[in-house]
Amino acid sequence: MDSTLAKGLAAIEWMARQQRDCRVTELAQAFGMARSNAHRTLQTLVECGWAVQDPDTSAYRPSLRLFELGALVGEAADVGALLRPHLAKLAQATGETIHLAVLDRAEIVYLDKFDSPLPVAAYSRVGGRAAAYCVASGKALLAAASLDVPALQQRLGTLVAHTKNSITDFDALFAELERTRTRGYAENREEWRLGVCGLGVPVFNARGEAVAAVGMSVPSIRFARTQARELADHIRACARDASVTLGYRASPEPATGQLPTSVTKRRRLE
Repeated sequence: MDSTLAKGLAAIEWMARQQRDCRVTELAQAFGMARSNAHRTLQTLVECGWAVQDPDTSAYRPSLRLFELGALVGEAADVGALLRPHLAKLAQATGETIHLAVLDRAEIVYLDKFDSPLPVAAYSRVGGRAAAYCVASGKALLAAASLDVPALQQRLGTLVAHTKNSITDFDALFAELERTRTRGYAENREEWRLGVCGLGVPVFNARGEAVAAVGMSVPSIRFARTQARELADHIRACARDASVTLGYRASPEPATGQLPTSVTKRRRLE
């Protein structure tokens, strides 16, 4: 264990629980450390943005950065709880493996899932990660962000081939994301794992932000074009209902099924 890191984290938690400004001597007494060590710990927290020091009293308190991170974590947890009934309904209607995922830089993280009861099913785990450009839920969220090629390059770095079907060219990825926006859902055709395909659609909150994606993993043997289109109708309806649950209000959906125009236009980087 990194004792310095542990000491800093403990100090942040202790200050937050005091609900008042704290002095160096109080922290030193609380943790049985020398005053110089307590001062050094607090100054490091200030320099890193986790604490602020009152210029008049020299006392310390946690910064609003804690609140910001707590709000982000809480929002992710709340989204999962709110959307779980929609995922369950989709899983029951399709019989396929259903995910809820969020975008974390170049990867997606699975927040929730419902396993397929069918003998042949796609495997994944809650808390697991995947390259965003290789899976449908990641493509859906990248498409909703409307990034241009330079922005995609900055965000994703090198596009590594995970299978022979992985997209490794940024111009090709940009074109794929454009198709995703037009048809209203993303596809993964064995780009992350051979034998596994998928569909993904973003979920929007009341501010029109894509905060998560509903994903569906399907064995390639059950992913013919006709089957994919039928499953796409189900997952789009699920994502639409999930967005409404989060307070999103959109204009009537275009006949093409494209992603919400208001969001796409607002977020496109040109």
